[in-house]
Amino acid sequence: MERETSAGEGALGPLSQFYDLGGPVLLLLLIISIFTLALVIYKILQYRGQKVGSRADIEAAARQFKSGDRAAARKALEASPHFLAPVFVMATTVVPGPESKALLEAEAELKLAPLESGFRILDNVAQFSPLLGLLGTVIGMIEAFQALQDAGAQVDPSALAGGIWVALLTTAAGLAVTMPTGIALSWFEDRIDAERLSAEYVFAVVANSAGDDLHGT
Repeated sequence: MERETSAGEGALGPLSQFYDLGGPVLLLLLIISIFTLALVIYKILQYRGQKVGSRADIEAAARQFKSGDRAAARKALEASPHFLAPVFVMATTVVPGPESKALLEAEAELKLAPLESGFRILDNVAQFSPLLGLLGTVIGMIEAFQALQDAGAQVDPSALAGGIWVALLTTAAGLAVTMPTGIALSWFEDRIDAERLSAEYVFAVVANSAGDDLHGT
């Protein structure tokens, strides 16, 4: 029984140290940072698996469409591992027009939606982590000045400075969480925006190519 208790205390040792150092706010920021890091790693692996940003074969197929080699372009799209490749293949089979364009854009958005999951969570972490750190600082300052009041005339400046240092630690922790989170979110959003622009370009190329064929016939 004593061995189980000591094992449990050993597992909770780092968490209790964080709690003693900065209170519940610092512990909460630690948990948020771990969750955010796991989410960022998951999104990176998700993007890699869906070939987000790997558009060399898609762009090559678009150039083939522009040059008139539709059969080779379609074959390249069918063999592409890019997550939007099935939508681009669909674009080669529909008759150009407003309705087909809206359909293709909707299909592309359905493919993009899972890749945008988690963005709101990252945005909330980036916005509220500094505020959470500031809250910890305010609470710490209140406790420090309360201790100063209780000490009366026998004030220990070193103890007061130590309390203020611990209080400011939560603000630093909040900023340390929000800055990399904001950078990661911006990077993810830029990748998705680039995919949207690429999809619009491919749809336009395919539509123009199909239109030229119709006019030619």
